[in-house]
Amino acid sequence: MSVLVCMYNRKYGEIMLAIQLPIEIEDRLDHLAEMTGKTKRFYVEEAVLTHLEDLEDYYQAAEVSARVKQGKEQVYSVQDVRNALGLED
Repeated sequence: MSVLVCMYNRKYGEIMLAIQLPIEIEDRLDHLAEMTGKTKRFYVEEAVLTHLEDLEDYYQAAEVSARVKQGKEQVYSVQDVRNALGLED
């Protein structure tokens, strides 16, 4: 079971998260940091940001898709867009 602790530091505008990681992930982070000269923090932040962006995109798309299926979101065909923009075929 992982433990997550959140602390907010107003002075630096950061939240500190402490999590328990399986030793295999810790070892991989150590190796990557040693190999590249960057910090484990750098790679953890990169991983969180990348995955967070993917999750945000996914849930936003799912929300729009649900609205389309419910008829609450207007959709346009490619031809409608081309005509509206005055593009020739």
